Amino acid sequence: MTHLDSLHPAIALIAAVLLIIGATLTVIGNLGLVRLRSFYERLHAPTLGTSWGTASTIIASALIFSSLGSRLVVHELAIGVFVMVTMPIALLLLGRAAYRRDPGKAPPSGRPAKPMREDEQPVP
Repeated sequence: MTHLDSLHPAIALIAAVLLIIGATLTVIGNLGLVRLRSFYERLHAPTLGTSWGTASTIIASALIFSSLGSRLVVHELAIGVFVMVTMPIALLLLGRAAYRRDPGKAPPSGRPAKPMREDEQPVP
């Protein structure tokens, strides 16, 4: 027997659904990374897929370990907040750096950027 035998079936079902949702979102984000063409398009899919996929996986983990330990487990929630905050910020900064590196090339879904003069600096 393991300690999982004492887990309530409803909690196990909710955690299983959250894990399936998390895995599905992560796979969708990774498929978007492989399938999309440009760098700017590739930034969007992993941000959403990985952030929300990780969040639902961490919620499932916190739910299981909180019910087994009969106390709230905050380690998973702290990791989740850290990932949910840092992932979009990091990819936003990557996109901004790529745009500043090549300012005449606009993202494919955006408006075309006007050509910059040689004496003009990129707008932050």
